[in-house]
Amino acid sequence: MIRSYQGKTPKIHPTAWVSEAAYVVGDVEIGEYSSVWPGTVIRGDTIKITLGKYVDIQDNCVLHADSDALYEDYVSLGHGVTSHAKHIKTNCLIGNGATLNDGVILGELSIVASGAVVLENKEFPPKSFVVGIPAAAREQQTTEDHHQRIKRTAENYARKAQLFKEDGLGGTEINQ
Repeated sequence: MIRSYQGKTPKIHPTAWVSEAAYVVGDVEIGEYSSVWPGTVIRGDTIKITLGKYVDIQDNCVLHADSDALYEDYVSLGHGVTSHAKHIKTNCLIGNGATLNDGVILGELSIVASGAVVLENKEFPPKSFVVGIPAAAREQQTTEDHHQRIKRTAENYARKAQLFKEDGLGGTEINQ
């Protein structure tokens, strides 16, 4: 369901796909070929949330924050991610069940491991491999193989979303 709130209406690119079982409300912008999967809540009620191109927000994620939030291009949030992050830069993967608390900034080409809990206002440089509770960056950086896999994941979800769209599932209509 896509809803306006307090005069703010989600802006969804025509090539993007939002599941009819997702809830997108308020000041939210969804870019080209991005996808929002069932059970996800994106709540731009008090701040703006922007998803770039080829961003996939997989099943049962929750996105909201205390300040405007930007998810750049080719970002994948795995199933069940809770994100209050401030800025996720290009070509990043957030593993299933991870939690990113308020103010988090993740450098490009980075991975947050499944189940990691990133504490408030943590900032990670490019190519970070973030793991643990509380999460910390490992000495090992992400590799070119990781970077290609992250991009392929985003592209694969864009293709899957287009198939759902072609079958008449999901939509971008605003429900009043």
